[in-house]
Amino acid sequence: MAKKGKGNRVQVILECTEHKNSGMSGMSRYITVKNRKNTPERMELKKFNPILKRYTIHKEIK
Repeated sequence: MAKKGKGNRVQVILECTEHKNSGMSGMSRYITVKNRKNTPERMELKKFNPILKRYTIHKEIK
């Protein structure tokens, strides 16, 4: 059966905050989904940054 209307789950993009401020070339971004009803605020997760080669804070953009 097909879904009707907009669901609660939305696709979000997470971007590294440390890499963005460092001025290095490249970008560390992850795509994930979140439930808009349970977490209405922006997500913040600790993810691996392959360019910096360590775990950093990634924040939701847009």
